[in-house]
Amino acid sequence: MADRVTVIGWDGSPLPGAATAALSAATLVAGAAHHLALPEVPPNAERIRLGSVDLAARRIAGHRGSAVVLADGDPGFFGVVRTLRAREHGLEVEVVPAVSSVATAFARAGMPWDDAQIVVAHPRTLRRAVNVCRAHHKVAVLTSPGAGPAELALLLDGIHRTFVICEELGTDRERVTVLTSDKAADHAWRDPNVVIVIGSGPETTAAGAWIAGRQPAYPQGIRGWALPARAYRAAGAERMQESGEGEFPGLRAAQLARLGPRTGDLLWDIGSGSGALAVEAARFGAAVLAVDADPAACARTEAAARAFGVPVQVVRGSAPHVLERLPEPDVVRIGGGGAPVVRAVVDRRPERIVTHASNRDEAEALGAALTGNGYTVECSLLQSVDLDTEVWTERERSVVFLLSAGRSDLAP
Repeated sequence: MADRVTVIGWDGSPLPGAATAALSAATLVAGAAHHLALPEVPPNAERIRLGSVDLAARRIAGHRGSAVVLADGDPGFFGVVRTLRAREHGLEVEVVPAVSSVATAFARAGMPWDDAQIVVAHPRTLRRAVNVCRAHHKVAVLTSPGAGPAELALLLDGIHRTFVICEELGTDRERVTVLTSDKAADHAWRDPNVVIVIGSGPETTAAGAWIAGRQPAYPQGIRGWALPARAYRAAGAERMQESGEGEFPGLRAAQLARLGPRTGDLLWDIGSGSGALAVEAARFGAAVLAVDADPAACARTEAAARAFGVPVQVVRGSAPHVLERLPEPDVVRIGGGGAPVVRAVVDRRPERIVTHASNRDEAEALGAALTGNGYTVECSLLQSVDLDTEVWTERERSVVFLLSAGRSDLAP
């Protein structure tokens, strides 16, 4: 094992004394081509081009002497430190950090970033990174080959965003470009780069904020989730109303619990109705497409989203036909349309699906449409009784069959 392993971050500025001292004693240096070309790298040191960090870690583990690993920005922030310290390599490292590429990108843009989400985009995670860009006002994307600004823009088709694209930060070839997302796919971009993706709406962190990242959407005086219609009206969604057996808060709570929408997911809410479930899913951090054929329902959903300060993309159209042009979902709530809509959703293979029925025959038909297509189905009868607490008499009763389905190949 190497006698000493030092990881040095590099942001284009002169290296500090601790970094130059470690390099002068190094017998092995690993880094990208532009790192290995630095004048401080000893000419007699063994050099490793840093492609796979795992391969480099194995070489370092077998080296006798002092090793240095050079990396862009802060190597402890989505960087090589985690891999080098992994149990299978057993390396103890000293770290000399530099300014992270994310901090540098926001500095070049002249923007604060305590309210930003930060994601890494690889080809395997690109779709989830795009979903975060759909769901949040300000996102920094650390890109990679095959998952760069052009690919981000293509998957954001129809969603307007502003891109701040920072290429080769800290080098003589550094370039910062600002353009709209519909133009980004027309260019070829150099690696590595950071893309700041800015959505519509106000900054989400006000003065005095205490936590980094997008702030929870809690209008003044409103706490909780699966809220009744009066809470939405109090938040400013004046036209909010519960409009049928699929709209009462108890069912919504059960649907959300089974769907588990989270950051990086795309949720379809088909038959959005009042917009309450779409808004609640967006408050959990998911990207949301709310679909309804009724213009009034679309307007209610938009008003509810504005009231709670969350981005919800509203699509007016009739399912199942309108679903053909929507991006791939992770989880889906079906608020109506029967077996034809269920079959269309199943064809897109989301991880979870929830729907409901007003009677047992309808529940059996929906369950059959799900079960025969590789999904494991559960059904519960939910009953909710709303009481008038002044006289403790029944005010309203709701009864509904809740169906939830998970893909059999993903079942725990």
